[in-house]
Amino acid sequence: MTPPTLHRPDTLADLERLLTDIESGNGALRLGKRSRQVLTAMISAPQQTAVSSISDLAERLGVSPSTLSRLAQRLGFDGFGGLQGVFRRQVTEGKSFYSDQVSRLLDSDDEGDAMTRLARLGRQESANISDTISGIDGEALSRSARRLVEARRVRIHGMRQFASLASFMAYGLSMLRPDAAPLDPIRHGVADALAQLDEDDVLVVVSCFPYTPSVLATAEVAARQGIHVIALTDAAGSPLARVARDSFTVPNHSLFFSNSMCAFMLLAEGLLSEAASLMGDKGLAALKRRERLIGELNDSL
Repeated sequence: MTPPTLHRPDTLADLERLLTDIESGNGALRLGKRSRQVLTAMISAPQQTAVSSISDLAERLGVSPSTLSRLAQRLGFDGFGGLQGVFRRQVTEGKSFYSDQVSRLLDSDDEGDAMTRLARLGRQESANISDTISGIDGEALSRSARRLVEARRVRIHGMRQFASLASFMAYGLSMLRPDAAPLDPIRHGVADALAQLDEDDVLVVVSCFPYTPSVLATAEVAARQGIHVIALTDAAGSPLARVARDSFTVPNHSLFFSNSMCAFMLLAEGLLSEAASLMGDKGLAALKRRERLIGELNDSL
């Protein structure tokens, strides 16, 4: 019997089918256990695979860059760039992120009740938080917090579900210092909002795969204007990280049907707490003044 012919995979769906055939032993290709594990991990986190450099991805997967190059060649590509192109096309052209997340949830092998699934989600979020903390550069954290304190103006920008995180950060920072706010709170337009910022003012941007194009464009324009961009994103090679002066990587792998927010929220709280610590008595005085004004308003109601 003629063995099946190996066709180079052109899409993420092709890679998933190929992996299924390899695991079942019915495909034209044979891979060792470690190579199968690496390919599985890449397919499970397509956005990370798409935006990471070969060295960053290899470190995350616990292999050498040459291992990734050899895997790509075994799959029919000239090198790792060809294999990564499959994932990058998925990132730039794929429109099914949220439905794919739901499909993974439905296809998961959990057969327990709601509490079983909640416990699994909790374990995943705990891992995201742990990986976020272990991956943070302490000097960058301190430097960014100091910028939040010392900059004349601070604006925070996120869209879709990250609009809530931007609002939270702006509210928290405004409790400590003046002129900290969401970038465009009354929807006059991002261009007008950026025009109000000067060189070395701070813009915090938040986004992860699938990246919101308007947030990426805002960060790029701000960086060109000399505004100090701080990015909270999901990979060292993300489009936001490439234009930011400081960036923080937040893993967000879970069965939640959208982007996981828990580790992002922890990082936001960490930056705000560090800012409060740096402000010392000045920050404490601002909080006390706010409490006094709230008390006066409540007494007048």
